Amino acid sequence: MATVSFSSDCTCTSELFSTARYWEWLAPKSLPSPAVILAMKNRTKGAALRVVCCIGLVCAVSCAAIVHANGIIVEINLRAEGPTSWSPRLLGETFVPDPIFVYNNWSSYDELSDNVQLTEHLAMKELDEIIRLRRFGVRFDYYMMDAFWFAQDGGYKTWRKSTWPNGPDHWLTRCNDNGLIPGLWFGTNTLVKIDPVPQWEDSLNRQRRAMSFYEGGFLQGFIDVLQYWYERGIRMFKFDFVDFTAATPKAEETQSRGEIYSRNVDAFRAALKNFRRKNPNVVLVAFNGFGGDIESTANPFPFQHPIDLRWLEVFDSLYSGDPRPSDVPEMNFWRSMDIYSDHMVRRYEQSDVPLERIDSTGFMVGNTGTVYYRKTNAWRGALVLMLARGGWLNTVHGNLEFISDEDARWFAKVQSLYLRLEATGRTKTFGGIPGEVKPYGFGSVDSGGAVYTILNPTESIAEIEMPLLSRLQEPNEEGRVLFRDAGFVPVLTGSKIKLGPGQLAVVGLARYANPEYDLGIQEDVRIPIRIQPLAAKFIPDGKNAIKAELSAPERGDLRIVMQQRGSDGRIRRSSGGAPPNGTTMGKILMLRAWQSGQPLPIEINYDKAIWSGLSWAVGEIKHSAMTTGEAVTIRCSSSEKDSVTLDGHIFAVEY
Repeated sequence: MATVSFSSDCTCTSELFSTARYWEWLAPKSLPSPAVILAMKNRTKGAALRVVCCIGLVCAVSCAAIVHANGIIVEINLRAEGPTSWSPRLLGETFVPDPIFVYNNWSSYDELSDNVQLTEHLAMKELDEIIRLRRFGVRFDYYMMDAFWFAQDGGYKTWRKSTWPNGPDHWLTRCNDNGLIPGLWFGTNTLVKIDPVPQWEDSLNRQRRAMSFYEGGFLQGFIDVLQYWYERGIRMFKFDFVDFTAATPKAEETQSRGEIYSRNVDAFRAALKNFRRKNPNVVLVAFNGFGGDIESTANPFPFQHPIDLRWLEVFDSLYSGDPRPSDVPEMNFWRSMDIYSDHMVRRYEQSDVPLERIDSTGFMVGNTGTVYYRKTNAWRGALVLMLARGGWLNTVHGNLEFISDEDARWFAKVQSLYLRLEATGRTKTFGGIPGEVKPYGFGSVDSGGAVYTILNPTESIAEIEMPLLSRLQEPNEEGRVLFRDAGFVPVLTGSKIKLGPGQLAVVGLARYANPEYDLGIQEDVRIPIRIQPLAAKFIPDGKNAIKAELSAPERGDLRIVMQQRGSDGRIRRSSGGAPPNGTTMGKILMLRAWQSGQPLPIEINYDKAIWSGLSWAVGEIKHSAMTTGEAVTIRCSSSEKDSVTLDGHIFAVEY
């Protein structure tokens, strides 16, 4: 058993499109109540606020006041314009004054890694689902219309006629009638399914794929587009696929890549600052291209493409990567995806981005290629983790019709637990780095108690310390497990908890140890009650293949774990392409087994067309399929054309 103790602790278009492969999509945030929205509209107006500032109720940079009256919270964010140069004091400033919930319709459709189009019918159907879920207490503040709402020749001002014949008026009206704040996706300065309009022509790069921000008419035209949609009611703007290396051919002849990058960044950030000053109640969210290495959880750190913290002056949040499998092998494919989002949040936090400002983009339900046809598999754990990470931008993606009325009641209960902690308490990380396969967690504390959300990514039963999150916090005693995966029953002893391999659990302490906060058991993730490594030596068996032989155990199933590395020893991800025509990973990273010359069935759940790639394979042979004591031959192989190194391990597991 492993014991883990707590210890404190510019990207270019070609790189973006070849690594993120046009797949990085997801949403931003949302605002609370009409009262909050009204307060935000008035937050920087007129001399009255300056008088308040002089009285000393606000600081020179920003202040957020929360007024409690008759059980209603009215939030006022008073923010002075501040200096034009960046100040580190702005790092902790959150433009949105309270955690918000956003619905984003990406993954209910998918026009990149699948062929499911965004249509008005689909968008309005999901709006009806939002209204249904709200009846059960589920909170949604914003509705983000994601990519490809726009006409190819309309410069982001007109909607695609073939799928929105009457434009967005009906959607905007229904949002307004139901207290939903609308948002729109933009491909920023890259041409993703959109043609350049005349005003952009003198900003185009040589390849005619992206526009310079500091040359020609593009930037002013783009800001005019944002203002146009603001005046039509859009209050959230999502910026994706930015390319800060874009420059006109003339600039490329005389300026270095670094100079081009810097000029683009400065021009765009200044433009967004002015847009915010003019429209102080907007929510701006940043996606691909604003820093960070999100392709793999095995990438070295610090990031090769560092995060420029000055973006926190203009963006409410920075996203940390679309859901994908991590490079941590797990029998449950969806748990490996949980670990990916957890890992990226930790890496962004290590880059000094406040947890509140990180959009983990970790929750998607849907039946499209972008989410690997997940539907609602293991969705409860994904929701718990999204909220536990402490971000103030909580985005729900996909097919809301998959969430039943009963599910909605549970959904609302999870929201009420974590949103209280997000809004009135603090969230901190503890334990190891997820991608380094060490137990870890997220802890939230307020004046009434604490909630710890812990995950053990290892192939062993492990114990982890739940550290105090504040000097004012009572000692962690007499806690209660509020939520866990099925199978292994966590062992809670004071401030320590023992978890099974790959297991997620939530622990409540003090007021949160009350049974009223119980969230039950996630039945579709089953954790072994015992696991034991077996002595099996793998040897080469031809190109990109290894094999081992061992006796079938007297008890338990055989779990096979294979990890793929390149010739340089680093983790290597393979992909057979995106659905619907991509090759599934079970045909690329292959596990085979025989006993007495007969093939043995191996249960796997990674056999999916995975656009983001996969570096591992995990499978299990049921004990009932083997003859105890007789030799079992296991072969692991990869169909990669280049030479790769494969690592193999075998465990006996009991459920």
